[in-house]
Amino acid sequence: MSEIKALYAAVLRLSRADIKALKITDAYSLHRVIYELFDDIRSEQQKQESHSSGILYVDKGGDFNHRLILILANRQPNLSPVYGEVESKLIPVEFLQHQHYAFEVTVNPCKRDNKTGKIIPVRERENIAQWFVDRASSSWGFTVNPTNLQIEKLAVQTFTKNDQKVTHGSATLKGELKVTNQEQFNQSFQQGIGRGRAFGFGLLQIVKL
Repeated sequence: MSEIKALYAAVLRLSRADIKALKITDAYSLHRVIYELFDDIRSEQQKQESHSSGILYVDKGGDFNHRLILILANRQPNLSPVYGEVESKLIPVEFLQHQHYAFEVTVNPCKRDNKTGKIIPVRERENIAQWFVDRASSSWGFTVNPTNLQIEKLAVQTFTKNDQKVTHGSATLKGELKVTNQEQFNQSFQQGIGRGRAFGFGLLQIVKL
């Protein structure tokens, strides 16, 4: 079985003033702010090979005054940033040793076209639900109860990176899962699921049932 590495769960709280000072205007600028909370421990070669940064996050939004970002990382963030407030705690090893969890996750639903090799978005709630159920059992180490699987929110994320427009489809799903392959499940939790993980997708938020 793969080793469960030390993992930290963190929360970043940003006020309206923090958001303005940090110039957070889109998903790319939020990505920059999150990654600046951590020391970059990857070598240049690992970056070239798209080696995992060890950082996952999800923007939970907020109200008029505050914004909340949940973070999962293989190292502790800076707990005293210039802007915003950060709380962090070590996740107990036994947290991943249960079989049944309630979950929420924001994913970038897409698949590779067999003919063209291009990545294409998966659209419509029924198709996204089926895509998620199939991928969960084949690649992510768990099965999903389809009867109470909810798709809460469909959205589109767009930003400009290196003068190129980037577009990600976004879907937030909630439901119950059963772990069927412990090693795959550990990896799914530690490294995230699906594409777009550097931009706020793929963080499995789980609570044991």
